Amino acid sequence: MRLKSWEGMLALLFLATLAANAVLAPEFLTLQNQINLFQLSIEKIILALVMTLVILNAEIDLSVSSVLGLSACVFGYLVHEGVAAPWAVVAALMVGPVAGLINAVLIARMGIPSLVVTLAMLIMFRGVARILVKDQSMGDFPLWFTTLGQKGFLGPIPLSLWLFLGFSVGLGVLLHRTGFGRQVVVIGTNAEVARFSGLDVARVKTTLFVMVSSMAALAGVLYAARLGSVRGDAGVGFELDVITMVLLGGVSIFGGKGSMAGVILSILIILNLRNGMALTNITGHIQTGVIGVLLILSVLGPNLWERVRRG
Repeated sequence: MRLKSWEGMLALLFLATLAANAVLAPEFLTLQNQINLFQLSIEKIILALVMTLVILNAEIDLSVSSVLGLSACVFGYLVHEGVAAPWAVVAALMVGPVAGLINAVLIARMGIPSLVVTLAMLIMFRGVARILVKDQSMGDFPLWFTTLGQKGFLGPIPLSLWLFLGFSVGLGVLLHRTGFGRQVVVIGTNAEVARFSGLDVARVKTTLFVMVSSMAALAGVLYAARLGSVRGDAGVGFELDVITMVLLGGVSIFGGKGSMAGVILSILIILNLRNGMALTNITGHIQTGVIGVLLILSVLGPNLWERVRRG
């Protein structure tokens, strides 16, 4: 099986990355570093999980980072204006379903390509975020809020990492063990055949875009809690890392092929590569270049692997 072979290759690459990091940076294996490894990219990896379903459905959402930024800025703005933090969290989380419904209506109901719609929404949502906070940084959040984002929740592990673990299991089950997950894959393989087979294609796509935007809004709240402040540029460029994680995991950009296990392995590889490069004092620009190379390999790799396997 192609995907099983690709996942096996990812597992070997992950083990090689672990070994190299352990040799080059002795502090890599410490518990605190392993927690930091996840926590510093927690918003991206949570988004990658649900983006897996969107790309499997042969769609794309480039607006997730802007929804994240808008959610964080809504929270910061409301707290700055004197709204109680719990209510500000609720308002920030509501940004997700609203943004998702806007995308879904234009894509699933009006038939506009998701690439076009979400690129436009990326710009629009980011503009609203900048209007709310202008060029300033908003912080001074309640201590309980920043503690949730920065300290251990159960033991030394923060709340955000527990959420990631829960979402990994939940979305994996949803994709591979439910009728909805099978519909996502079938529609991604051929939407017209799925429609003629009686599947409600528009409903499935609407559900996915609301899901991914809702997850982006949650990621925005986690981002604000982790950093303790927000700016209008919160989350800029996150969508590229998210898409790289999904595609490197073996999910076809054309939809219909992929697995959650492959994406989780991809996440682990990218996090460990970034962490290892940071520990060995490799600059951020080079790290970004490495991720760019991975994005290219994530598209070419599965096809090349299949050709090699077939001989």
